Amino acid sequence: QVQLVESGGGLVQAGGSLRLSCTASGRSFSRSRMGWFRQAPGKEREFVATITWSGGTTYYSDSVKGRFTISRDNAKNTVYLQMNSLKPEDTAVYYCAADTWLLPVTSVGLTDFGSWGQGTQVTVSS
Repeated sequence: QVQLVESGGGLVQAGGSLRLSCTASGRSFSRSRMGWFRQAPGKEREFVATITWSGGTTYYSDSVKGRFTISRDNAKNTVYLQMNSLKPEDTAVYYCAADTWLLPVTSVGLTDFGSWGQGTQVTVSS
């Protein structure tokens, strides 16, 4: 199993940028597909982005495509989410997740990821 800790959340004005980081412990990180999810108040947790273990393939939700970029550094056991052109509707708790089963990149359900971080709050003011 992979232990995950997110950081980098905060308060930003609409149109601004933030970069989230997720650092993993455990030997499985470099062989795990990684993902970012988010949960806004009163809403279900939803998929944001995912990246294969090699970093060679990424996949995004339509709501963030073109604004967010997921990347990873396996030497640092860290996955990133660069968020640009932020909107108030991006306000949510953002969660990092790991898929050690190496499912297809389009497998973006909550049960397709076996390890989760505790989340970091992102608030975008209008």
